[in-house]
Amino acid sequence: MWRLCFSYLGSSADAEDATQATFMRLIDHPRSFESEEHERAWLLRVAANICKDVLKSAAHTRVVAMPEDGLEPAADTQTGVGADPAEVVAKDDDEVLRAVLALPERYKDIVYLHYYEGWKTDDIARHLGAPPSTVRNRLRDARGLLRAALGGERA
Repeated sequence: MWRLCFSYLGSSADAEDATQATFMRLIDHPRSFESEEHERAWLLRVAANICKDVLKSAAHTRVVAMPEDGLEPAADTQTGVGADPAEVVAKDDDEVLRAVLALPERYKDIVYLHYYEGWKTDDIARHLGAPPSTVRNRLRDARGLLRAALGGERA
């Protein structure tokens, strides 16, 4: 859920706030779910809606984002020489995440649910209330946009 919020908001702190707000909504308005999948889908939908509300808020549009941290890697960022393999993977993940964040709004949920949560396109379609063919087409279009944004190396 935090990753979904981060994909919308682009800030760790904002993602944590939105994640907390999602759980608070569940605590404030208790409900029963048909299954664990139903609960998960509800939480993701609520988190997405909270993030959209944050993005629309006047307070968010007036805030200037600060860098997450002032640290720079000690290794050569071009070649990865001297870097821990986990740091190189994290750098690559950051690049992919930036590309996903740059996607138009209609692709973000689909990309997140499919690649980060492992949902099938039919399940995503049911969750979003869209035809399965629309989900598959948007996923294909998102892959093309990501491929172009990442220089054709991945996606």
